[in-house]
Amino acid sequence: MIPYRRAAGQTVGVSVDEKVRPASGVSFTAADEEKRRGVRRMKTIATGFLAAATVVFALATWAGSAGAGAWAGYVAAAAEAGMVGALADWFAVTALFRRPLGLPIPHTAIIPTKKDAFGKSLGDFVGDNFLSAPVVRGRLASIGVARRLGEWLAAPGNADRVTTEAAAALRGVLAVLRDEDIQAVVGEAVTRRAAATSVAEPAGRLLGKVVADGGHHGVVDLIAVRVHGWLTEHHQEVVDRVTQKTPAWTPRFVDQQVGERVYKELMRFVTDIRDDPEHPARGAVDNFLADFATELQQDPETIARVERAKADLLARAEVQDLIASSWAAVRSLVLDAAEDEDSELRRRIRDGLRSFGRRLATDERLQAKTDGWLQDAAQYVVETYREEITALISETVAGWDADDASRKIEANVGRDLQFIRINGTVVGALAGLLIHTVAVAFGG
Repeated sequence: MIPYRRAAGQTVGVSVDEKVRPASGVSFTAADEEKRRGVRRMKTIATGFLAAATVVFALATWAGSAGAGAWAGYVAAAAEAGMVGALADWFAVTALFRRPLGLPIPHTAIIPTKKDAFGKSLGDFVGDNFLSAPVVRGRLASIGVARRLGEWLAAPGNADRVTTEAAAALRGVLAVLRDEDIQAVVGEAVTRRAAATSVAEPAGRLLGKVVADGGHHGVVDLIAVRVHGWLTEHHQEVVDRVTQKTPAWTPRFVDQQVGERVYKELMRFVTDIRDDPEHPARGAVDNFLADFATELQQDPETIARVERAKADLLARAEVQDLIASSWAAVRSLVLDAAEDEDSELRRRIRDGLRSFGRRLATDERLQAKTDGWLQDAAQYVVETYREEITALISETVAGWDADDASRKIEANVGRDLQFIRINGTVVGALAGLLIHTVAVAFGG
């Protein structure tokens, strides 16, 4: 004998010529072992009834042969029928799980020999009776999932729990994601989307609307003010730049006069633009922007140039780095918001869940719509994955070791089956007594 370890953690002896089976897929828990002990106790009790009937039959037969009287025949008949009932039910119960007395009797050891067929039948039964669209839809409709969900979300504390769990899940997801992978995906998605989207025509429409509404006037005012301020601060620099462009043969004082004159004209021109809303230069800007807006929408050459500029801009490494780095900023913001219980993000989620829960609990139209979505989703899952689910059942059962599966099933139902043996003994005895009584009564 050599030891090997069973799934229940017990060391059992087997003969050296017996092969140690691989893992059967059937696990024996402590509860299963307790049930098996209960089965053994019930077997002992049922066998005790058979033994008692046998002893009673022997004593009654002996008493009858010794002239004890007619009562001995009644007792012997009852005990004999009880023995027959007990033996018949023992054979029936035992034949479910093993071959009685190890004899190769046909149609015995039903569970070990028919295990795979049982698994296939169980899978088909579950698929036909539990994983059918009408059954699933009817069950969900009777439960009222939407109303119950709404009441649960509206109850105090539940929205906080959902928000906390969602924040934890979000942190977990962000923790396992690789930043470089996400950055690559974000960069590729933004670039592809931007490349596929025309910007000239939308920009032209936007610019045309801004010009028509006078929205650009504030920008023109700001530019005029800033140019005037810059000229005021850089008086001598402007004069020097002008004098550097004069001919070398002109006297220096003439160059200085020319520079001052140019500077004064520039100051006067910029001041007039700044102070006069109706200045012709402002009108020229209006006309230029309006014409440019039209060209952006209608001129093929202008549109093509804008698109090429967009493509060149997207191709620059600095732009790609900026797009990719946006993920790091978003990730940091989301993590901070998810970890802070008082953050605006979590507060809005909590408020939104409570509001949605109250509405879902009271709005029958929303309930019907939500229940319909759930039923459609469940029907899709059932119809799409029913074969995979039923195959999982049948394949799991097929992977079980036949003997271990038989012991597992016997541990769970064997105790009740032993009552069949006990009942067979009692009912058999009563039936034997009745038959003997009738036979004696009609036989004279």
